[in-house]
Amino acid sequence: MSDAEEYKSTWDALADTPEEGANLRFRSELMNEVSSFVQDRHWTQSEAAARCGITQPRMNDLLRGRISKFSLDALVNIAAPLGLT
Repeated sequence: MSDAEEYKSTWDALADTPEEGANLRFRSELMNEVSSFVQDRHWTQSEAAARCGITQPRMNDLLRGRISKFSLDALVNIAAPLGLT
């Protein structure tokens, strides 16, 4: 039997480096914050997108957790108009 590796988080297990794991973790946290913010206010995707300065399809990707479609910089730019940064 081989030795099992231990990871601090799921993101660390998926990433090739600790830095990549941290990037995934931060992106996930920002996506969750934006999603919760939008849901708490019962905004439509179109309304949320307009407030964040993005398109409705882009907001749809964010709310569905499609993390690979967003850089950390892009998520900061989306979260900033909501006061989440």
